[in-house]
Amino acid sequence: MASNAKNVGILAMEIYFPPTCVQQEALEAHDGVSKGKYTIGLGQDCMAFCTDVEDVISMSLTAVASLLEKYQIDPKQIGRLEVGSETVIDKSKSIKTFLMQTFEESGNTDIEGVDSTNACYGGTAALFNCVNWVESCSWDGRYGLVVCTDSAVYAEGPARPTGGAAAIAMLIGPDAPIAFESKLRGSHMSHTYDFYKPNLASEYPVVDGKLSQTCYLMALDSCYKHFCEKYEKLEGRPFSISDAEYFVFHSPYNKLVQKSFARLYFNDFLRNSSFVDEIAREKLSPFSALSCDESYQSRDLEKAAQQVAKHVYDVKVQPTTLIPKEVGNMYTASLYAAFASLIHNKHTSLSGKRVALFSYGSGLTATLFSFQIREGRHPFSLSNLATVMNVSGKLKSRHELPPEKFVETLKLMEHRYGGKDYVTSKDTSLLTPGTYYLTEVDSMYRRFYAKKSDDITANHTNVSACGNGPVVNAH
Repeated sequence: MASNAKNVGILAMEIYFPPTCVQQEALEAHDGVSKGKYTIGLGQDCMAFCTDVEDVISMSLTAVASLLEKYQIDPKQIGRLEVGSETVIDKSKSIKTFLMQTFEESGNTDIEGVDSTNACYGGTAALFNCVNWVESCSWDGRYGLVVCTDSAVYAEGPARPTGGAAAIAMLIGPDAPIAFESKLRGSHMSHTYDFYKPNLASEYPVVDGKLSQTCYLMALDSCYKHFCEKYEKLEGRPFSISDAEYFVFHSPYNKLVQKSFARLYFNDFLRNSSFVDEIAREKLSPFSALSCDESYQSRDLEKAAQQVAKHVYDVKVQPTTLIPKEVGNMYTASLYAAFASLIHNKHTSLSGKRVALFSYGSGLTATLFSFQIREGRHPFSLSNLATVMNVSGKLKSRHELPPEKFVETLKLMEHRYGGKDYVTSKDTSLLTPGTYYLTEVDSMYRRFYAKKSDDITANHTNVSACGNGPVVNAH
């Protein structure tokens, strides 16, 4: 018998990012690049990074524990747990298995789901899996839980400023304030080598930055085309940018988000020139005869489209950019951190609105999909989601470290990547109470974690141990 669940989607959200960050302006000076290269050229303000006591598992543990606690969710109420990540800790053992410790303590081991991996798209795949489960005949009435977690680091060079780190946890179920329009999805999947991680001895990727940006925009065009076709079939009228209140993009860096929205605006012009205003028609007309390949390479088109789309971008996209600009590229968490920014900025006026989201993962996988926003009921109300995530508080409480410390940390992590038999500094002075952290990796590569006590006068106690066994990119 099929599920009778209605308005399936995101009931609750929590976000965690490291309290340690580096200012992009300071990094410009340290790297000896021209002033504004990272802040204006990339559109970034700040970048979070993990110290030796944090990783994707500790961030996930923190996000999940915080969500369950703040929304008062009994761990026994979780029936499916999916993790999206591209940060490989183990080639066999999923990150999900580490998170099971939280549920085993409550006697709940009956939880389906494992990790999804494909660059930055894994979180979206995990989210779709959970939503499809609740909408299916396999649903047992319990909640789904999705975790997106990544630490984005790059080798020394022009891509390094596009790093970042975060984890996001999302509770999935029926009657959600953030409800999926499940029939409105346009996807594009193909085989490319724009960004990939073939060297398992290194955390750093192989990047073809120019190709990556082209792939991103090409995938966006294709997804938008399929999305518009499905919308017209369902609604009996064409879709245009005006049919969604906000647009949320996967954000490797903010400049690409600006280019991407301008690309949608250009698409609308090509489909029906009446979708854009008279000034835009005049400015974009010279580019209407370009082939797709020519349009991706045209700097003049890129500049013109951004200029004529800016007034719409400021309304429909800018409210989504806060966390990605302040935290950086969070890989699987980037899209949902942008969406969390929208909730933070607009939660009082979102009800009844459609939000369109574009997810991209190099290699490549991409989907454009949409939510219908409803007010929801406490504790699953938009206002409570904004309160729980406390975006402003988390950003303000961070500690800015000098670029030298950032570089020193990355060198330490390079040395330890894939390593064993070491103890971390266990320095939790910058962590807030309730945060999980890595304490050691033993001689059998087993990872051990502890939780910083809520009692700031108490010593930390071990509560969690492992189980067995030259251009920036659009990634």
